[in-house]
Amino acid sequence: MLEVQPPPQARPHTQSRRLRVDGQRRLLVSPGEQSDLQLLSGVLGATRTGPDAEELAQSLLSECGGLPGLRRLGVAGLIEFGLLEGQALRLLSALELGARSLLCDLSGKRRCLDHFEAVVDWARPRLATLDHEEVWLLTLDGQNGLIQSRRVAQGGLHGCALLPRDVLRPALRDGASAFILVHNHPSGDPTPSPDDVDMTRHLVEAARLLGTPLLDHIVVARGGAASMLDLGVV
Repeated sequence: MLEVQPPPQARPHTQSRRLRVDGQRRLLVSPGEQSDLQLLSGVLGATRTGPDAEELAQSLLSECGGLPGLRRLGVAGLIEFGLLEGQALRLLSALELGARSLLCDLSGKRRCLDHFEAVVDWARPRLATLDHEEVWLLTLDGQNGLIQSRRVAQGGLHGCALLPRDVLRPALRDGASAFILVHNHPSGDPTPSPDDVDMTRHLVEAARLLGTPLLDHIVVARGGAASMLDLGVV
């Protein structure tokens, strides 16, 4: 006579989900509670399982100096490091989503750029880790509130061309009371170059004639930031 076995009891829906990491099953925790290494291992582990994912993540973080360096590598650099093309694209997409989320939070608030640190706080997440040079114009109202931010020039690793009219025309169109110029140095050194200084001096004079002064020209880089106002150029 066959003995009828009772059906197995279903596991409660509230039971903790588990994720396999490093060959062991661990409780899945909120991404906000994970370290950079754990998050990076999770992204890489979607196609590379076991200890290899964590070892690769650790090597990447060590060689690149942390998360900002991963963006600078780009797809080709990540593939050379040992990632599959799909891993590289997925990783850069995740980093880009994080950067855009931060910029959305920042742009949703009225910014008062009345001192050096405020401008650096605006510029650093946008420019400091780029692998090419960009110049941004920040037009200001009478209370140094940000009217508009726009990229006015983009170049390669060693600089980009910029004429005074490229800056002054949009500044006048915005009805700005004053403006600030910001650009980055992909080399990591924020020290203004001789070309930076010459261009800034020409721009200061042209802006003075139009009655819309340049308040500062700030250079940001991975190694810090420099103010041409503090250096006596503006």
